[in-house]
Amino acid sequence: MKIAEIRTHLLDVALETPFESASMRFSRRQHVLVEVICDDGTIGWGECLGPAAPNAAVVAAYAPHLIGRDPLATEVIWQDMYNLLRDQGQRGLTMTALSGIDIALWDIKGKRFGVPVSVLLGGRVRETVRAYATGGFRRDGVDRVTDNAEDCARHVAQGFHAVKIKIGFDVAEDLAVIRAVREAIGPDARLMIDANHGYSVGEALALGRQAADYGIDWFEEPVIPEHLSGYAEVRAGQPIPVAGGETWHGRFGFAEPLARRVIDIAQPDLCGSGGFTETRRIADMCALHGIRLVPHVWGTGVQIAAALQFVAALLPDPPRRAPLAPILEYDRTHNPFRQAVLTRPLEPEAGVFTIPDAPGLGIEINRDALREFAPRA
Repeated sequence: MKIAEIRTHLLDVALETPFESASMRFSRRQHVLVEVICDDGTIGWGECLGPAAPNAAVVAAYAPHLIGRDPLATEVIWQDMYNLLRDQGQRGLTMTALSGIDIALWDIKGKRFGVPVSVLLGGRVRETVRAYATGGFRRDGVDRVTDNAEDCARHVAQGFHAVKIKIGFDVAEDLAVIRAVREAIGPDARLMIDANHGYSVGEALALGRQAADYGIDWFEEPVIPEHLSGYAEVRAGQPIPVAGGETWHGRFGFAEPLARRVIDIAQPDLCGSGGFTETRRIADMCALHGIRLVPHVWGTGVQIAAALQFVAALLPDPPRRAPLAPILEYDRTHNPFRQAVLTRPLEPEAGVFTIPDAPGLGIEINRDALREFAPRA
């Protein structure tokens, strides 16, 4: 079995109501899937985190160096592809593109041996995982405080045990949103906040000290990802656990934050941190430093499937009679093709995902949806 062809599938849809985080505005949902085709007809699917068209261009740059190679040689291929663009890209598009390719190769490997990727990663520790609902963006033309409160109350009513909202705009306004959400979801539901690196260190400290009264599980990306000293200051200067890492690509990107313990919770994204090959190394590093891992997930059903396989094999840390179970991020913002790309959608029931046990990622792709949501000329 050899790699015969690599394709990318861009997905694009305009949003009726644009929304924004502290660092990014979304008027469209755009994602890119990677399809790796072998000479025996076996096909693997992956996904890249970040801008669709630039990711597709970098995948195309990798492609000539992959044709004719053994798709099962994931470690060898990963190192060769990383080294190919190493001088210009230890982080960013070179890594996000490589992530999509790597996930597709593991999908092929699972299909070749007739087992889910989680078995190849070392075995399934669990068959289900609780999800938390991500939303809380600032939507155009909508009162942010009321919108967030109603949205989160709806998620909890649907069975989600936890919700995450977006902050990083303005400390006073963000505190008003946090207060309203806590009142709407009650005292028992878990609540996380994500600043999308929108704050200065001083603002993050002020927010964290005041928001702690509302029972916050973690404070995500309080400052820009390059500012590790800022992370350390925020972690030391306010009581909420600090999370981060969706843009610290690869083990080299995580090495210093973990060693310096600037976070309590690491959030590598499989579609950005190097796929299964690299993210399992990051998981080992987190265990080495005693730091909890909760993967970041922002994409289609392909990424959800990959994250589920990864979480299925994530070892308890520390192991004990009732270990702390991982949880899975589930984006609840508007995305018409999130589940449409799958022939059988991956939806949680009462906030709990059942992890697929079919070979590879355990999914099949709906090619009609790929055509339907392809960018229009």
